[in-house]
Amino acid sequence: MARFRTWAGIALAGALTVSAAGCSSTGGKRAEDARAAAAAQGRAAVNTPRWTFAMITHSGDGDSFWDIVQSGAEQAAVKDNVDFLYSHDDEAQQQAQLVDAAVDKKVDGIIVTLAKPDALKAALARARKAGIPVVTVNSGSAESQRFGALTHVGQDESVAGEAVGDELNERGRKKVLCVLHEQGNVGHEQRCAGVRKTFDGDVQSLYVNGTNMPDVQSAIEAKLQSDASVDAVVTLGAPYADTAAKAKQDAGSSAEIDTFDLNAKVAAGLKPGRLGFAVDQQPYLQGYEAVDLLWLYRYNSDVLGGGRPVLTGPQIVTKDDAAALEEYTKRGTR
Repeated sequence: MARFRTWAGIALAGALTVSAAGCSSTGGKRAEDARAAAAAQGRAAVNTPRWTFAMITHSGDGDSFWDIVQSGAEQAAVKDNVDFLYSHDDEAQQQAQLVDAAVDKKVDGIIVTLAKPDALKAALARARKAGIPVVTVNSGSAESQRFGALTHVGQDESVAGEAVGDELNERGRKKVLCVLHEQGNVGHEQRCAGVRKTFDGDVQSLYVNGTNMPDVQSAIEAKLQSDASVDAVVTLGAPYADTAAKAKQDAGSSAEIDTFDLNAKVAAGLKPGRLGFAVDQQPYLQGYEAVDLLWLYRYNSDVLGGGRPVLTGPQIVTKDDAAALEEYTKRGTR
């Protein structure tokens, strides 16, 4: 597998980077993992108490990204002898109520996303008062420590945006459309702001209703038709990359389609160059490490990160990486 071009900001995650690289390796590592899984046969690898961890995310229904996060968490839970509870709601107040419900259940640990952090502040204060350790994941790295979480596992969205801006510069792009599919999501705003910080050209934001793909496609198509100078479209989620590619084709545009996040369609699109590049934040690793970090804290009071986020991205992946990535995306781990 071609070596990923990992942006310099990943240096903050020193210890975890070794783990992340292991998940991306091939050959002997895959065979070793297969043997370990066969030997475990779904049994715990430890004899610690049967703790219960709850993960509550801001995912909407049918979002394949969160299926991967959940898969990583569930596999770590089996290994760690943990009962794993997963719930989600894309409405911030409803997500907060789910956190409250987990506190009421007296779970042994909570994993939560902070896409709209202010709405979760009171619920996390309740968890802290109840003595329930919290790990934040995916979004909310800036608020994680302030809200009392042990650590944050994920991608620094500003750093990821800056990496995209640098990559676009290398590709000689001049005008970029940054497509935001969820208004109010601070992480999405940070991504586009990061692109603006390092990109030498013009960046325009396009807000779309991410729950309605036909509307997303028509909005991107209309923008490309009205402005032929747009030479790159950056979507903020893997499911929207394919929609943007269709909009480009219908608009008769030559703009390059790039995206944050990875799935099977993105990997397949990178291979022939239908997509330029993707920013992988390794969602499987986010779920897996979040459960592991809670287990380590419950078992041994271990905390990773030293007050800083444990980074799982960004990794810029291109057609050179597509063949190997396609194998992982098909099995649902990338």
